[in-house]
Amino acid sequence: MADKSLNKTELVAKIASESNQSQATVGGVLDSLFAVLADSVSNDVKVTIPGWLAVERTSRAARTGRNPQTGAEIQIPAGHSVKVSAGSKLKAAAK
Repeated sequence: MADKSLNKTELVAKIASESNQSQATVGGVLDSLFAVLADSVSNDVKVTIPGWLAVERTSRAARTGRNPQTGAEIQIPAGHSVKVSAGSKLKAAAK
């Protein structure tokens, strides 16, 4: 696991510095990106940025689980999840 992290504020500042844009502009673009990703996932639309990442909604079937406190079997309903896959350029940057 990485020892360092970059929060949204730091990411916005770094992108603004590299692109010569204001932090407000970059923050607005990132907020719009996240809104489009959320809307696309909720409408079952896969978003792909070739070489970098893909974001899609996945389905999980109903299943039987166990209550960890009592050990009793419980029914877990079907649901949805989000899958984020790294593209080749992102994978290569991690080496």
